[in-house]
Amino acid sequence: MRNLIDILELSTEDINGLIEVAEDIIATPEKYAEACKGKILGTLFFEPSTRTRLSFTSAMMSLGGNVLGFSEATSSSASKGESVADTVHMVSAYSDIIAMRHPKEGAPFVAAKAATVPIINAGDGGHFHPTQTLTDLLTIKRKKGSLNNLTIGLCGDLKFGRTVHSLIAAMSRYSGIKFVLISPEELKLPGYVKYEFLGDGKIAYEEIDDLEKAMPELDILYMTRIQQERFSSYDEYLRLKDSYILTTDKLECAKPDLCIMHPLPRVNEISVKVDEDPRACYFEQAANGRFIRMALILKLLKERDLPDVPRVGMSVEGLSCENPRCICRTEQELPPLFRCADETHGVYRCVYCDQKAYSKKK
Repeated sequence: MRNLIDILELSTEDINGLIEVAEDIIATPEKYAEACKGKILGTLFFEPSTRTRLSFTSAMMSLGGNVLGFSEATSSSASKGESVADTVHMVSAYSDIIAMRHPKEGAPFVAAKAATVPIINAGDGGHFHPTQTLTDLLTIKRKKGSLNNLTIGLCGDLKFGRTVHSLIAAMSRYSGIKFVLISPEELKLPGYVKYEFLGDGKIAYEEIDDLEKAMPELDILYMTRIQQERFSSYDEYLRLKDSYILTTDKLECAKPDLCIMHPLPRVNEISVKVDEDPRACYFEQAANGRFIRMALILKLLKERDLPDVPRVGMSVEGLSCENPRCICRTEQELPPLFRCADETHGVYRCVYCDQKAYSKKK
């Protein structure tokens, strides 16, 4: 494979292979100290990030490579109106591989079409975050010994939480998985995610709004932040931001080997007192990000000359993407493209952001 835009571009065999390499890196880091000597990673972060950006930097430096890039859009020519495609085309000339974060959904797909080097999606709006998912899978594997036969509680912002969407997509391919979706009504998991990965009895799941009620059956508790930057209304954010706060009292009925995870940063959704509980795994989870990204960089550089997996789209007369966060709404001369999801009912999905759209056949 040439790029990583969506976690589903990796087979379970690919994921298991990356985890195996990451665990070998943890065990014998000196073996990889010069694996990327002379290589350059471009980090294009159009949206603020701490863990993801720094872990990519640390990963490349730990492999003996170098890093260049920017940490916010105002530090790039995007502030002058340069397109994603032009920025990536230019940076391709200065680097061997690119990790990109962007607030617009579908931006990494656009970047991959323009780049001459491998592209890694480091998060695109509320869409996907595949390298965080790889970090999560490595953590689960190391804590639980397997990625099968687990009950996973996902709590908080399930609507805009790209880490949640990617984790569900990845874990839905393993056996014996059950999801417990814990959120207020306004932040429930989007219908298209449920339809694609959980619907029609594909995966056992339940939706509830009570964290304590779900606690006793969970093997994994994945807490998420209510993300202010995803809300168009600050008042709505204030109303929902304290929906779930994990405290030591709420853990009294939890399993002794529960694994508490969080993609970070946290605000107040996990009390700092929980940090002292041996079941708190989120800082170890953050550390694992460096190792799995090292493994991914090695894989993509090795396979950079392989053909990319094409994402086919077509123009549909009278149809446009209504998602205000989609890259096709802001990039000049970027045509709306769709793939057919249900021809009988005229249902399509935007190639860039996966938003559902309906033709006149509806």
